[in-house]
Amino acid sequence: MITRRKALQLAAVGMLVAPPSWAQNVNAQDLAEAGPLGDVVLGSPEAKVTIIEYASLTCSHCGAFHKETYPQLKKRYIDTGKVRFILREFPLDPLATAGFMLARCDGNSKYYPITEFLFEQQRAWAYVDKPLDALQQMMRQAGFSKERFESCLRDQKLLSAVNAVKQLASDTFKVDSTPTFFINGQRHPGNLSIQKLETIIEPMLGS
Repeated sequence: MITRRKALQLAAVGMLVAPPSWAQNVNAQDLAEAGPLGDVVLGSPEAKVTIIEYASLTCSHCGAFHKETYPQLKKRYIDTGKVRFILREFPLDPLATAGFMLARCDGNSKYYPITEFLFEQQRAWAYVDKPLDALQQMMRQAGFSKERFESCLRDQKLLSAVNAVKQLASDTFKVDSTPTFFINGQRHPGNLSIQKLETIIEPMLGS
């Protein structure tokens, strides 16, 4: 038998999803306020459901979500105007921070293409002997020269902004693991399957 405490521990590392009765609500107005970088929003502004994900680019559970679940979420809910989706930075280490800085460096239009590319190729750069060199190779495929790559990572204003997004999430919304999702203000930690997302989203849509 899994105790509540054990289940919460498993949820924190993406092995078990906390049921809705355990979800913790946060103030929707506070949550909607974007950090210093602003939010890059996908989906219709009229959508009934807003999903905000706090993730780290080096988090294996985040990588699994974006490879396995996110494409289905996007096809079924985001592209059909039912869900607004926002990815926010919660880097767990300097390498993830670097990845987010690079994703933000060339403007909002590159944010999702780069983050999705880095999630998809996570094993090729985040889990190798020389990850920063590997990240530079990845970004070369995304059109970054060596000079542009180094320039982005030297941007102290950008570094401070990425860290501020994480700090706000930690202090105000008590995010302490990745991925953590807020779905219309309800907190759901862990790697959510599309089936689990459906059980949360559909009632909010009035389905």
